[in-house]
Amino acid sequence: MAGFTPHTESEIKEMLQAAGAPTIESLFSDITPELRAKSFNLPKGITEYEALNEMQELASKNTTFTASFIGGGYYDHFIPAAVDTISSRAEFYTAYTPYQPEASQGTLRAVFEYQSMISGITGMELSNASLYDGGTAIYEAVNMAFRGSKKKKVIIDGGVNPLHIKMVKTHAKNIGVEFVEAPAVNGRTDLKALAAMIDNDTAAVVAQNPNFYGFVNDYTSVFAQAAKQGAASILSFYPVSLGILKTPAEMGADIAVAEGQSLGQPLSFGGPYLGIMAVNKKFMRKIPGRIVGETTDKEGRTVYVLTLQAREQHIKREKATSNICSNQALCALRAVVFLSLMGKEGFKKLALINLERAEYLKSKLASIPGFEIPNGATFNEFPVKLKKDAKVFVSEMASEGFIAGLPASCFYPQDKNTVIMNATENTAVSEIDLFVKAASKRA
Repeated sequence: MAGFTPHTESEIKEMLQAAGAPTIESLFSDITPELRAKSFNLPKGITEYEALNEMQELASKNTTFTASFIGGGYYDHFIPAAVDTISSRAEFYTAYTPYQPEASQGTLRAVFEYQSMISGITGMELSNASLYDGGTAIYEAVNMAFRGSKKKKVIIDGGVNPLHIKMVKTHAKNIGVEFVEAPAVNGRTDLKALAAMIDNDTAAVVAQNPNFYGFVNDYTSVFAQAAKQGAASILSFYPVSLGILKTPAEMGADIAVAEGQSLGQPLSFGGPYLGIMAVNKKFMRKIPGRIVGETTDKEGRTVYVLTLQAREQHIKREKATSNICSNQALCALRAVVFLSLMGKEGFKKLALINLERAEYLKSKLASIPGFEIPNGATFNEFPVKLKKDAKVFVSEMASEGFIAGLPASCFYPQDKNTVIMNATENTAVSEIDLFVKAASKRA
């Protein structure tokens, strides 16, 4: 034990006595022997210089791709240098959670600005201080609509990101929700059929725009039907798309959620990202996490406070609105810096560039015999039907130096010949031309 902990033998003995355990081994008695590591087989320690050389040698084996056309809910967007510079300042980077809000004015101001901007781009009346990620944000929305309701059914549009659907069902496994998934045939949602599924037993309906295949839908009629039946409308949106698409508020959504990675967050092999949530005022006291408010002190100065903080650390656990949520303050800061740099017109222009690049890619691919682009409005992601297995095509294109997209069969086994492609402002026209030239050989 001396090699792994700083405790002396007498201290270890004292702690074991306090714990009522005869030996250290007895502390692990609940773990069956077959699950225990026999040994760690750690190599002999090396110097920092040797470790750096070894990592550089491993890194040199990485393949450098010319361009990536993969999306699936996480996208390669340009991040202005100021985002990194500002978010890496010590006063932001080392800050954790404002448990003593009066001493955390800088953090609270940043969160307040974030909330204001999220409300601005979504059209919703208020936003919280952020959540963990896009998937758990949908669960939080479902839980919020389900909590206190006598209704048990939650309808999920089949076009919602399948990873997020899985996350929602996992988190909601033991709270009594009855999930009904509305089919999306080849990525297409039948809006009339979805609306017809909503009845008096429906607590909420969940949709996504653009959906996982990239198709853009207007859920106004669906959400109107939900309102008639007293069900909550939840829309998962792609933040950058709101520069040109109809907002959740304009569609009549009660709760808007999103994965905030596209707002100044690097892909970073999967995170950290942030979950976005904005709601109408009727959900203000049900919303999970924190809401920062602006007020004035006795001297008339503008100050910021935690107006609502319904987490289990702050109130009785059984009354907490969530026990998995927190705010991703640093990621939210990056988002607000990103949005500040874009501005209203820049945000719109960013969305238009994304649309233009994707439409250019579409037009070029459509000219290749054997490539079929399904009809339907899309933003910067769209499906392509091939004459061969999409996984084979993606593998072949990797050998050409491209990540060609996401095979739909990764999530929908029956859809073997569809690859979902994406283009952003980071996808150069010259890269698209090279990609299309290589793809024409693999049709």
